[in-house]
Amino acid sequence: MATQPLVRIGARGSKLSLAQAGQMQRRIAAALGAGPEDADKVAPLVIITTTGDRVQDRRLLEIGGKALFTKEIEEALLEGRIDCAVHSMKDVPADCPEGLTIAAIPEREDPRDAFLSHAVERLEDLPQGARLGTASLRRQAQSLHKRPDLDIQLLRGNVDTRIRKLADGEADAILLALAGLKRLGLEGHARSVLDPYESPPAPGQGALAIETRVKDQDAPWLEAVRDPATTLAVAAERGALRALEGSCRTPIGAHAWLAGGQLQLIVEALTPDGSTRFRREASAELSALASPNEAARDLGTSLGTAIRDEAGEAIVLG
Repeated sequence: MATQPLVRIGARGSKLSLAQAGQMQRRIAAALGAGPEDADKVAPLVIITTTGDRVQDRRLLEIGGKALFTKEIEEALLEGRIDCAVHSMKDVPADCPEGLTIAAIPEREDPRDAFLSHAVERLEDLPQGARLGTASLRRQAQSLHKRPDLDIQLLRGNVDTRIRKLADGEADAILLALAGLKRLGLEGHARSVLDPYESPPAPGQGALAIETRVKDQDAPWLEAVRDPATTLAVAAERGALRALEGSCRTPIGAHAWLAGGQLQLIVEALTPDGSTRFRREASAELSALASPNEAARDLGTSLGTAIRDEAGEAIVLG
């Protein structure tokens, strides 16, 4: 057993981040030839608190966007204090800082949104004027598109914090990523799940991103945590995100999946108040693609560009 750390893994300190990082730690350790009992020796976790973790009383768009969940971790990567980072893909901005790259994307967990409430089973069943808690502009816009009468309440915090706030009566219902609930063993709190065709999740939702320095992206251990199908789907979704200049100021949903040898993709963007929705969908035959990941990204880019050209500034929060 090596006496020096081989792969230092950077992660946030939340329960969900630690669960995700721990899952990847065991995979990375196995790729390095170590058993679970030696994972901490060959792939130690390095906990890094981000600005997004510290500021819990405002929307991300008010304090700098989703990059606030990755900035400090990426600085540690660039400075050589860690060797890779494990992120929730939906928290990763469309472009990495110079010198860094998304080197691997593991198998995806369920990408759908979950509906939680102590009163009703579905969003559609909420009473008139019910309070829906979320800090996501996408979830706000999609919910108001279906139910313009809803009273949207800002609800930030980790998964367990939001569940507690729901129990304390701060909202009548909340929406959370089903993937996070499953990774924490809390999926029993979900009353129902949203149809990803009717309500596309955030681009990359349910997937993890392993970020490294560009010079390390071909490290042999990375091959053990890559999943080609997930990588393809996420490439399409993030192509749309990039085309729409996705940030926390633009409500964007994208869902890609493989079916019958085809890559299917649906993309939507909405006005922040949910009054108008812009949607595109398309498919690509995988057998005809010379470079599947590039073609998937181009498919997403084309749909995102078409929506941007139609919607203009209407989908950007002023």
